[in-house]
Amino acid sequence: MQDRIQTLKNSIATWSHAMDAAHNGVIIIDRNGVIVGCNEAARRIFNDGSVSLSVGCLFSDLGQTGWQDVKKILETGRPQIGRRINLPQSAIIVNRTPIVIEGKIEGVVSIFQDISEYENIITELKSYQELHRRLEAIIESSYDGLYITDGKAKTLLVNSAYERITGISRKNLIGRNMKDLVKEKLYDHSVTLEVLKSKRSVTIMQHIKGGKEVIVTGAPIFDADGEISMVVTNVRDITELNQLRMQLEETRLLSSRYHQSILEQEELEHFLGEMVVKSTSMLQVVRKAIKVAKVDTSVMLTGESGVGKSMLARFIHDMGARRENPFVTINCGAIPESLIESELFGYEKGAFTGALPGGKAGLVEIGDKGTVFLDEIGELSANLQVKLLSVLENKIFTHVGGTKPVAVDIRIIAATNKNLDDLVSKGIFREDLYYRVNVLPIHIPPLRERRDDIPALASKIMSKINQKHKTNKRLDPSVLESLRKFNYPGNVRELINMVERMFTMSEDEYICLMDIPVPDYLRDPFMRFEETEDGTLPLKSALAGWESQLIKETIRRHKTIAESAKALRLHPTTLWRKMLNSTPTHN
Repeated sequence: MQDRIQTLKNSIATWSHAMDAAHNGVIIIDRNGVIVGCNEAARRIFNDGSVSLSVGCLFSDLGQTGWQDVKKILETGRPQIGRRINLPQSAIIVNRTPIVIEGKIEGVVSIFQDISEYENIITELKSYQELHRRLEAIIESSYDGLYITDGKAKTLLVNSAYERITGISRKNLIGRNMKDLVKEKLYDHSVTLEVLKSKRSVTIMQHIKGGKEVIVTGAPIFDADGEISMVVTNVRDITELNQLRMQLEETRLLSSRYHQSILEQEELEHFLGEMVVKSTSMLQVVRKAIKVAKVDTSVMLTGESGVGKSMLARFIHDMGARRENPFVTINCGAIPESLIESELFGYEKGAFTGALPGGKAGLVEIGDKGTVFLDEIGELSANLQVKLLSVLENKIFTHVGGTKPVAVDIRIIAATNKNLDDLVSKGIFREDLYYRVNVLPIHIPPLRERRDDIPALASKIMSKINQKHKTNKRLDPSVLESLRKFNYPGNVRELINMVERMFTMSEDEYICLMDIPVPDYLRDPFMRFEETEDGTLPLKSALAGWESQLIKETIRRHKTIAESAKALRLHPTTLWRKMLNSTPTHN
């Protein structure tokens, strides 16, 4: 009997040691929730300082370890597998099985496995997988071909760029040795083999089967023992490199041209000064002026009064070779007939009563080596036309009251708002002088034919006025659009007049539609009634005519659209629209 007891004790001790040697934690619970057995691994898991796991304590005292799950197993007898428990220091997977003795559930055995280490391994593995994915993406996105072998020249990896450059599929290369590929004449020779032989980076020209020529650079990768573990080869297509080089040269050329274009545009904007060029017609004028400026000969500018002939003359001078020399303007129609000859050609002392004692140089002489702009040349008298012709042909003239010839080197730019052809045919303007000054004619269209210039012109005029008066008034977009619709018989001068009037009369920072002054030509009688063939007057025409006359009479009495609209009890925009519809010739 004593031997049997000793044997049992030995068996229990053996079981206890075996349990303590187990890696997973084991806890045995009876029907009452009392721990009747546990091993060392379980005590390591649950002894966190606040709770002590030992035989005889209640399982529920262990906190969030699953007492409710244990009770459920005691009631149903159904095991639980793979239940996760998150402890402060670790993550646990628990499997619980009921203890059945003679058909009755007497307790539950719980096996606890600490999976924290496994989760760390999984996390680390995922990091390596992500790193591998990124490296593959980098290799695949490379524009250059990449060919990687191991230290024995066995092909490990080929990217898509290599397939594109060489025309060889990677499935025909992966796993194959470079020595065999060279023997099969797929390559004339191999940079990989050169690197393995010399143990350093090597660059060669390689011919591929099919006639392709590539430049390849191989680089060795060494392991911890200093042996080559891999060879990485970079491959570039010579044809593509040549194409890229040509594209680069073309890009440089385009960049140079673009840079030169910017410089020319900046220079053009500088010389344009007060001129505004937005419309197609004015762009054509400026292009022609630029060509004319490069040729040192006479220019004739034609166009209505106020279109900007003097500014274009200055632009031609500034764009030409004489830009560093004088630009002299002579208004032939503004100087009295009795003085114009002396103003043009100067005079000697005592030439006439009131002459300066020392005489005076004329404007033509002042303009020597530069440009003389003759505005309103059609107003020149016959006598002065002869003298001007002599200057153009012989490059000399004499002062009034003098006899000594004076040599000058000038370029003549003339301008007129008259039809010189008619003046020539009538004998008012000399034909020979006409051909001398009309070598390079440029016609400037009126403002009504280049309406795209009007908003920019108006804004520029307003900017100058603001600068002069140190203000910051601005034109509303509706005003800029409405200004496009006027006829402008006075051209740019009339537009300047309108903007100055709006600036003066408006009390607000923003100048709006109702501030637009009514041009004088819109104060003239409106349309006549149009009768039918039998002499009757259609009602619609009669009403339109009476409305037009009423609007016209109101405008005649008031200064602005705002005041006229107020008198007619209309919105200013409505009155504006009716005015424009009633005067189609001014639209």
